[in-house]
Amino acid sequence: MSTRAEVYSWRLTPHLKSALEEAARDRGMSMAALLEDITREWLMKASEAHDAGVDPDPRQRRLRTAAARFFGAVSGGDPQRAERAGETVRARLAGKRAG
Repeated sequence: MSTRAEVYSWRLTPHLKSALEEAARDRGMSMAALLEDITREWLMKASEAHDAGVDPDPRQRRLRTAAARFFGAVSGGDPQRAERAGETVRARLAGKRAG
């Protein structure tokens, strides 16, 4: 396993970048070291929450709960519709060409 650091970049608002730079200065560390610490801490908390069966993001939990009401709710009355989709499309195209 390589011990070389990987480079990753993303866009930040000027306000957030300034706040991160200030936090790094206050802690006497580089911004890269601060971001690595923040990321490591977040991943550890997310992993612990996952292992405990807790969703660390309440907004995502609410969205999943709302969506779960509709799981399996779509019914078309034809259980083989997906298997016959190609056949159905070809038949409709042939009807349009003939008409």
